[in-house]
Amino acid sequence: GHTDRFAAACSERSANNLLSLEFGSDVAGFFSCELGPRHFDDPEEYLRMSPVTYVRDMNTPLLIIHSEEDLRCPTEQATQLFVSMKILEKDVEYWLFPGESHELTRSGSPVHRQRRAEIILEYFDRRLNV
Repeated sequence: GHTDRFAAACSERSANNLLSLEFGSDVAGFFSCELGPRHFDDPEEYLRMSPVTYVRDMNTPLLIIHSEEDLRCPTEQATQLFVSMKILEKDVEYWLFPGESHELTRSGSPVHRQRRAEIILEYFDRRLNV
């Protein structure tokens, strides 16, 4: 994200805004178990741990892949990062797989798993000039 170390990156089924995810996920309350305080007791900690907080500093081109029926990290998590990056004119691409859950890479439809792999390979081929 906010480093010049990488020529490109890929984000999949990610938690980008922990404030909105805390009670928007199928594992509501999980993050407070991991972070300690609940988000309404210490929202600054959730913001500090959220990638969307650092969009202004993100310089690495990013491919975002998400699944439409992901209940663990709902699509709004990917959309928030994508829209934030677009507003700031960052280099970002977004692919959303219909009918897939958080488990796309493990138990998604074979067609979608193959397409996901193709998208990632094509993206890095373009970005890394391979």
